[in-house]
Amino acid sequence: GKRFKVDLPNYGVFDDKRVFAPGPMPGPLVFNGVRIGVPICEDMWTPDVVECITETGGEIILVPNGSPYEVGKTDIRVQLGVQRVVESGLPFVYLNQVGGQDELIFDGGSFALGADRALKVKLASFAEQVATIEFRRGPKGWECQPGPIAPEMSDIESIYRAMVLGLRDYVNKTGFPSVVIGLSGGVDSAITAAVAADALGSERVHAIMMPSPYTSRESLEDAEACARAIGVRYDIVDIAPAMEAFRGMLRPLFGNRAEDVTEENIQSRARGVTLMAVSNKLGGMVVTTGNKSEMAVGYATLYGDMCGGFNVLKDVYKTTVFELCRWRNRHLPEAALGRPGAVIPARIIDKPPSAELRPDQKDSDALPPYPTLDAILKGLIERDLSTAELAREGHDPDVVDRVWRLLEGAEYKRRQAPPGVKITSRNISRERRYPIVNGFRG
Repeated sequence: GKRFKVDLPNYGVFDDKRVFAPGPMPGPLVFNGVRIGVPICEDMWTPDVVECITETGGEIILVPNGSPYEVGKTDIRVQLGVQRVVESGLPFVYLNQVGGQDELIFDGGSFALGADRALKVKLASFAEQVATIEFRRGPKGWECQPGPIAPEMSDIESIYRAMVLGLRDYVNKTGFPSVVIGLSGGVDSAITAAVAADALGSERVHAIMMPSPYTSRESLEDAEACARAIGVRYDIVDIAPAMEAFRGMLRPLFGNRAEDVTEENIQSRARGVTLMAVSNKLGGMVVTTGNKSEMAVGYATLYGDMCGGFNVLKDVYKTTVFELCRWRNRHLPEAALGRPGAVIPARIIDKPPSAELRPDQKDSDALPPYPTLDAILKGLIERDLSTAELAREGHDPDVVDRVWRLLEGAEYKRRQAPPGVKITSRNISRERRYPIVNGFRG
């Protein structure tokens, strides 16, 4: 038999209503004498479709899904399933696909609920799995028998495994043989390299350190130590000659003007050109390393560190990056292809973040401390709070206003950023659709 989706979502990452027409309310399908109701994905998020199936004689609810991952989504799905069981009195089977599709990760985690609302079966997340769910007819209808229950997964583990699956499928499905990563000696590039090795195997990861006159000896040492720990190919390409060439080339235009952010951006763009040249010549995809905190406020350089084909940290806040580094040093995820053990040197995690584009530069020179910045950004992006509401929660009004202005002012950069794995309830590309030119910033 055929069944059509009734409720077409038109929010977040979903554009179903723009492409498809809704189907009619469905009754159950009859399979081997069993009347099975088949709501499709969004149809389970409201009671109407399941109610129609129940009223027309359904005996078991079976929901096929293409439900994308975000932190905390598993619990939401189970809670919704329980609601539908309470309303219908029927056992409920939730089936979800597994794999990456551009920015979306379908994380599996299929489950079954009995008519008594109890969780009977729970399959693993981020892995394809085949299992048999047994039903027996009882005096009150079909009874779902207990089966395997996958262990709970922490939010940090689920984020890491989503990044691994997302990068693996994106690279493999687009046909790239390898990836190229600029390894700076900082946490963002370190965790990106670790994810890449776990996703693809260390032999398919090429890390390149591109020092400038402002790169510290510590960063050089840390980048090499990280590359060796992860087991990836590691090369050094000095960008100082490129910087000097640009200075000489632009001197007739710039005259005696003092150096400023222009020269800082030239460094970043020299690195972008270097990585893209390696990609063109050797065939690997450039994976960028900017996190959500930086991308949100524009602390990134167009055609520089934003230059690449995919970004596993695009929807990961800086504070979460540190948590991921510590977690990966203690755990090797299931099905990971990388090395076990502490692959990210402790000094990389512990030192103050810096772009190292000028002497003694620190991220804190330009931005609030990351715990403060991330809390404000989560309020503005995921929680849709106003600046006044954030101030009432105890944040400094001047800091909140500054972060909001940075967020809105960086929209033009984000429009040109590569795709990256969706992690949170609202990423800042497909789901936060704000105009570049506007009159509301003042």
